[in-house]
Amino acid sequence: MTNQVSEFPTERTFQYQHSLPPLPVPSLEGSLANYLDAVRPFATEEEYQVTAAIVKRFGEGIGKDLHQKLLQRARTRRNWLEEWWLNAAYLELRYPSQLNVNFGGPAPYLEHCWPPTEGVQLQRTSISMWHTLQYWDLLRTERLDPHKAGNVVLDMDQFRMLFCTCKVPGVTKDTIINYFKTESEGPCPSHVVVMCKGRFFSFDAVCDGHILTPPELLRQLTHVKQCCEEEPAGDGVAALTSEERTRWAKAREYLIGIDPANKTILETIQSSLFVISLDDAKPYATAENYTPVTREALTGDPTIRWGDKSYNSISFADGTFGSNCDHAPYDAMVLVTHCYYVDQQLKATDGKWKGSETVRPMPLPEELVFTVDDRVRSDVAHAKQQYFETTQDLQVVCYAFTSFGKAAIKQRKLHPDTFIQLALQLAYYRQHGRLGSCYETAMTRRFYHGRTETMRPCTLETKNWCHTMLLPAASAEAKRKALLLAFNKHNKLMAEAQNGKGFDRHLLGLYLIAKKEGLPVPDLFTDPLYSKSGGGGNFTLSTSLVGYTTVLGAVAPMVHHGYGFFYRIGDDRIVASCTTWKSSPETDAETLFQNLVTSLHEMLHLATTAQL
Repeated sequence: MTNQVSEFPTERTFQYQHSLPPLPVPSLEGSLANYLDAVRPFATEEEYQVTAAIVKRFGEGIGKDLHQKLLQRARTRRNWLEEWWLNAAYLELRYPSQLNVNFGGPAPYLEHCWPPTEGVQLQRTSISMWHTLQYWDLLRTERLDPHKAGNVVLDMDQFRMLFCTCKVPGVTKDTIINYFKTESEGPCPSHVVVMCKGRFFSFDAVCDGHILTPPELLRQLTHVKQCCEEEPAGDGVAALTSEERTRWAKAREYLIGIDPANKTILETIQSSLFVISLDDAKPYATAENYTPVTREALTGDPTIRWGDKSYNSISFADGTFGSNCDHAPYDAMVLVTHCYYVDQQLKATDGKWKGSETVRPMPLPEELVFTVDDRVRSDVAHAKQQYFETTQDLQVVCYAFTSFGKAAIKQRKLHPDTFIQLALQLAYYRQHGRLGSCYETAMTRRFYHGRTETMRPCTLETKNWCHTMLLPAASAEAKRKALLLAFNKHNKLMAEAQNGKGFDRHLLGLYLIAKKEGLPVPDLFTDPLYSKSGGGGNFTLSTSLVGYTTVLGAVAPMVHHGYGFFYRIGDDRIVASCTTWKSSPETDAETLFQNLVTSLHEMLHLATTAQL
């Protein structure tokens, strides 16, 4: 999605929010039939018959009642899923969210005007910050055109969550606080927080009604950097945000209890536009190998990023950039859209500031110093220890495949995203000798406050195609036929998911109603085939197309024996990030990427030797 920005817009960013259709509830029969279809690739005939009987009983019995209650809920809400999804997928989780939930990634600027260079960290940060502040202003003044898929308007609500947003830990459930307001709604916080060497600083990014220029931002950043280089490192309180959620909630309560001023500091961080993280690391990534900067963005110093913040912009000492964001308030496309805007602006200006060098008189950044005691220091030490233990277990690779990209795939009349998904299935099948249950993100933004639905790429048609590809006796014609069937099924399922006809969120709704009513968990959800096929957040392959722009991200795997796989598709290249847990003996991200390369070449060859 490109950013359309108008000086005198005919459409305001959020103007269609009230006219978007409500999120539909799919038919029970349709969802159960689709579910049975999805579990089939993972079942023996005997297992499948057992599951089919369980599904039949559910559909004729308790499932019917639960579905009626869900329809009743949907009649009084424009999005029956929104609150449930936020709670079940994010806010009620108790494991550390910084590594397991957050997404991070490299900025693409190193591909053109900003290659790794020492001595330019602050200067480049001031320019990228200025463009980010311009984007905030576009949202404040509603000059960013609403997104559309063809003529269909898409929900823009998540864009309200990019700035001035933070998750706050709770003992049993977290909350999200959002301070953003458009100009017509009223005043909005305009300060940023800069973190450096375990310390916090804050300054207003607006002076006399005007956003600070890069020279003015540079002056503020230089002050922060000088303070941190001349004095000892801070207490690293930010590391607490990487803790298990209940533990962090209790540590936060204690922090507020020992000094009420600590509460004010926490609120300053929470309400800030975003966090700038000045990082001493020098990842030295290249346009072909993004691994070092992607790894740092995901697993870098926990004392200089606020894990609960909706946007941490990370500035590395070698002049490259990354980001780390809480996933709860929005999905990756919000950050991708913003980063692509910054990338386009930098490209257009060759990464330089061509405006005034004048620096207006303004207050220097204020340091935010937490009052800490031995217990807080102990909590910070514990948080850092568990964080580093976990990050050392995460394998991260991020490479560019440069043999071909979107142009060559579309030339063969194939959908680029489906092409990558099937290549990934074949890569996994070749490496592991079996299929991997797979989650692909489907966007449901054509509905009010729509976020995502699960699309399951591992179909019976995909299984048959992978099997055929590895059969020495299979002819090219048999492989092509099987490939076409797999393509068509994938495209059909993706269209259904985007149109509110997926089944995973529907099943989640039925499960949550049973839980809310205090009913026993229905057999459908305890059946071994439910989790074996990926249900209940057990997908072996957790995947997402980040888009057709220059921006990429990365996530940790959903399960211990799984993979996190994000990718972007350019005209002449495909860039993919792949993560695994090193402690799992079965997985290896490097090998999966190499198998993906093999699959991509084989598929293009198949598609080239005959028109599908």
